[in-house]
Amino acid sequence: MESKTFSVPNIGCDGCVRTIKNEVGTVIGVTQVAGDVDSKVVKVDWDSPATWEDIRARLIEIDYAPAEA
Repeated sequence: MESKTFSVPNIGCDGCVRTIKNEVGTVIGVTQVAGDVDSKVVKVDWDSPATWEDIRARLIEIDYAPAEA
């Protein structure tokens, strides 16, 4: 299993976190999505066939792009 924790500056409310959980959760292989409104941080766990590129693309598609490090 792989995991990544990252900032999503566009998070503004619980609805944003819910949208991220629902949408990223549809990526085949994603096992868990957690987010925090106050810190604007999201953590995603996944297994194959999901990749970080797949998850990142879904986040960009729904207007919640992860902050670039």
